[in-house]
Amino acid sequence: MRLPGFVVVLILLATTSALGQADQAPGRAYLALGDSVTFGFIANAGFEYVNPDNFIGFPNYIGQALKLNDTNAACPGETTGSFLSSAAPDLGCQFFRSFAPLHVSYNSTQLDFALSFLRSHPQTRLVTISLGANDLFLLEAMCNGDPQCIAAGLPSIEGNLETILADLRDTGFHGTIVVMNYYSLDYTDANGTGITVALNQSIAAAAAQEGAVVADVFTAFQAAAGAAGGHTCMAGLLNASSANQFTCDVHPSQSGHALIARTIEQAFKAAP
Repeated sequence: MRLPGFVVVLILLATTSALGQADQAPGRAYLALGDSVTFGFIANAGFEYVNPDNFIGFPNYIGQALKLNDTNAACPGETTGSFLSSAAPDLGCQFFRSFAPLHVSYNSTQLDFALSFLRSHPQTRLVTISLGANDLFLLEAMCNGDPQCIAAGLPSIEGNLETILADLRDTGFHGTIVVMNYYSLDYTDANGTGITVALNQSIAAAAAQEGAVVADVFTAFQAAAGAAGGHTCMAGLLNASSANQFTCDVHPSQSGHALIARTIEQAFKAAP
């Protein structure tokens, strides 16, 4: 992938950016893990990438609502595999980290950061995870959209998530882990929505195996998109495409992030 000109400048500027982890009040820590959805990613944001504070995601809303100190360790393009191992394929996480800072600074895998965080913050109240969509995008490309091929690859996502959740628990963390499932980009697209449902079933199976709670973002977005005939984009839940403001990319808008936050908060409050 060739770096655009402005990215070269960003690489230079990012080296001067000091990124420290916020102080945590005892018992009020919240760790957000995952991909571009958790990060609050905006496509083609130019020099905004120099400062991660420009990217507001659902963890910000959750932290404010629940009065928790949120630490967002997400990396745009992270897969379940690359979360576990830097040698595994991702969908742009390592590329992003090569020119722009994350919300928190670490040189390890996201898993290693998470394990270190939980060991040093034993009173953490909440961990949220959004992972699996980028695995699915890679799988769709590899399978050329063949449904049977895609279905055959879903168990690897489920297995990776089980490993991640088990490793988090092995730190001695006894708080709540909420795994969010994914929204459909367009609920009127039966094929695309069906693939998302299949991914969400794998996510739910992994969560059930390891005692995590699922936040049903799929259903929350479906209900909100109903006012626009099932079109997630037209409901204002996704960011507008930089190429055409009347189409959308895959990332949540601020109203989308707020809805994800409310859905996770409900799951957290209902957790045993």
